[in-house]
Amino acid sequence: MSARTQTLIASVLGFSGVVLGALGAHALKAQLAATGQTATWSTAVLYNLIHAVAILAVALRPEDSGPSAKSRMLGFAAGCWASGVVMFSGSLYALSLGGPHWLGPITPLGGALLLAGWGCVAAASFKKPPGAQT
Repeated sequence: MSARTQTLIASVLGFSGVVLGALGAHALKAQLAATGQTATWSTAVLYNLIHAVAILAVALRPEDSGPSAKSRMLGFAAGCWASGVVMFSGSLYALSLGGPHWLGPITPLGGALLLAGWGCVAAASFKKPPGAQT
C-alpha cells in the first residue's frame, strides 16, 4: 500500500472519527444514553481515531531507499488497521444504534486485525533497512 493511499485512508478514518464522535456527543446523545450504548460508541470512536493516527504515522515515515521487508510489513500493518477499524468500530457503531445481532461476532475479528497490525509493527522493528550493516 502506497504512502499516498495510507494518507488517504488515515484522513478518511480521522474525519469519520471526528464526525462520529460529534454525532455521539450531540445528535445521538439521548438515544445512546437511553439504550446504555454511550460507552460502546465512545470506544468505537477512540479506536477509530487512534488507528487513523497510527496509519498516518506509517504513511509519513521516512521512505526507505527502496522496497524493503520493513516497508512492506508496515504497509501490511496499515492495511490490518484500516480493515480492523471498519470491522471493530463499524460493528460497534451499528450495534450501538440497534443494528442486527449478527454483527456482534464481527467486532472481535476487527479487534484481531487491529492486534495483527500492531504485531506487524513489532515484526518490522526487527527488519533492517536495505544496505544496513549487521
